[in-house]
Amino acid sequence: MNVFTTDKIRNVVLLGHGGSGKTSLVEAIAYLAGKTNRMGTVENGNTISDYEKEEAKRGFSLRTSVIPIEWDGVKVNLLDTPGYQDFIGEAEEAVAVADAAVIVISGKSGIEVGTKRAWDLCEKRKLPRMFFVTEMDDDKASFREIVQGLQDMYGKHIAPFHLPIRENEQFVGYVNVIQQKAKRWNDKGTVDKFDVPDYSQDNLNICREALLEAVAETSEEYMERYFGGDTFSDDEIRSALRVGVHEGSVVPVLMGSNTLARGMYTLMADIIKYFPSPDQCKLAGIDTESNGVFEADYNFAKPKSAYIFKTIADPYIGKYSLIKVNSGVLKPDDVLFNYHRDADERLGKLYTIFGNKVEEVKELHAGDIGALAKLTESQTTDTLSTRKNAVTYIRTTISKPYVYRAYSAVKKGDEDKISQAIGKLMMEDLTLKTVNDSDNGQTLIYGISATHLDVVKNILADKYKVDIQLSRPRIAFKETIIGKTDTEYKYKKQSGGHGQYGHVKIKMEPSGDMETPYVFEQIVVGGAVPKNYFPAVEKGIIESVKSGPLAKYPVTGVKVILYDGSYHTVDSSELAFKVATEQAFKKGFMEAKPVLLEPIASLTVNVPDEYTGDVMGDLNKRRARVLGMNPTGNGNQEIQAEIPYMELYEYDTKLYSMTRASAVFSYEFARYEQAPDDVAKAEIERNKDKE
Repeated sequence: MNVFTTDKIRNVVLLGHGGSGKTSLVEAIAYLAGKTNRMGTVENGNTISDYEKEEAKRGFSLRTSVIPIEWDGVKVNLLDTPGYQDFIGEAEEAVAVADAAVIVISGKSGIEVGTKRAWDLCEKRKLPRMFFVTEMDDDKASFREIVQGLQDMYGKHIAPFHLPIRENEQFVGYVNVIQQKAKRWNDKGTVDKFDVPDYSQDNLNICREALLEAVAETSEEYMERYFGGDTFSDDEIRSALRVGVHEGSVVPVLMGSNTLARGMYTLMADIIKYFPSPDQCKLAGIDTESNGVFEADYNFAKPKSAYIFKTIADPYIGKYSLIKVNSGVLKPDDVLFNYHRDADERLGKLYTIFGNKVEEVKELHAGDIGALAKLTESQTTDTLSTRKNAVTYIRTTISKPYVYRAYSAVKKGDEDKISQAIGKLMMEDLTLKTVNDSDNGQTLIYGISATHLDVVKNILADKYKVDIQLSRPRIAFKETIIGKTDTEYKYKKQSGGHGQYGHVKIKMEPSGDMETPYVFEQIVVGGAVPKNYFPAVEKGIIESVKSGPLAKYPVTGVKVILYDGSYHTVDSSELAFKVATEQAFKKGFMEAKPVLLEPIASLTVNVPDEYTGDVMGDLNKRRARVLGMNPTGNGNQEIQAEIPYMELYEYDTKLYSMTRASAVFSYEFARYEQAPDDVAKAEIERNKDKE
């Protein structure tokens, strides 16, 4: 691919609800740009962006793809992101390196949850944005309703640039609202100009008024002129729109048909015309030497630096680190310093990435997006810079995973392969993590949703040829006592020669410290149990608290006092006293009113107003205690509650269903508290046969 200077680059993230048409939009643009000789379709599983087998099977994007397009001498790096919340981390990575966004809306489905989520992502990053309404060739598509809906939500920012023209139920052209001219597509792929049809005049007047209101909002002078009844020239409108779009005070609305490849020329022209190049954007890092601010600002003349925003670790094409050059000009065989890892990295060749294909490039200028192969130390969100001018940039905030399952190998002996494969997936996907829960004898895998984890399972099978089984995780219950007891156990074994003898008398009671498994004290007098056997007694306690007598869960909050016992000068041993203690502990524990403790989470649910009743009702069924509800100012409520961990199982699926995927939740551990009798009995019964 050609080398592009900073002013000839646009970095644009495509956002929107799943199925809104982002991937097919990329197909149409790539085809018109001559990057492909045919347009793939999501239905056929042959698109540039969705090249993974699992993506083709499911019919939607699972990861962000970078598609660089050369258009009128400008390189437009399109970042095609997944639209579903299950893969939100991919969108967050892409938004972090984009300089602007196109939010795609299905003309047929209209404004959806993913539309609003896309807007919120742009708001967080203060990204210039525009809407593109797809499927305008469909009879059910309503551009007017979508524009009205956007204006209702986002006010006078919304500025429709075009209107569709239909004749004989066919999408044949559009009205340019700025020029107030109509254009019809012809067989040559270009447009013929004609007068605006009478039936479009009313809609044009409405859209024109909305556009002029957005223009007036860009300055006090324009506001005064607008209310004074003055008119604006086309050049004044375009100039104001350029400033307004850059600042985010104007959000254009465009439209077209992906399948007919119509509307892409105007979209790409407006991307180049109204969206900023990187050198018009601000970016600052931290100078690690002085702890001062390093104003990178995508300046090609400043010391080299780059940010790794995504990693591809594919068993077939290898490992690629996707980067955005934040300053300077990268060249092959540059040696850059990773401050986070205290390591130098030789870059080798530089690449641009096009879906799943890579193409070598001579250099990458500030603001450009490219790929580096086989970096040895560097990971996603790391910074590369020169050792002399070591810089670090703020790491992208990625959504935390809260949904988890226990997983195990279907085939014995695959454990190491599975571990390595999941390690590669976690390198690619920062919303995926694993936890070794040794207390409960399980390995846990965390993701954004049950769907996310199911996708991971399928990718492991298809790509890495290893099968895992996902199952309901064992909840981390604990056992304790609420009473006191005084007990003893004498371990005596004779088998010819030296025997075994250990005798302990212990008292057990609550320690009052639920953070610590046990507290051990000894008040033995007169040498009834020699001091050299005290460590063996404590070892017996240590073994006992690992798996309690009640339901085989770890014990906590127990105080054990060794106060008496006896020994044999020949037969006593550390093993004998350890075994005696274990048996005394088991006996005493069951006599001291044992109870099962369950973990409680502090839960936060962010939900639209209209679904709060459903969510609250469901929480009550899950034994949750609702502590309060606070408005967040955007038509949502934040519900605070406490809920048992076992009631969070499959909560993501239920919440998704109740709120049409519009609610999100998070939680953190709060404390342990005594489980209700029915819960405790069921858990004890379930574990009674376990060793």
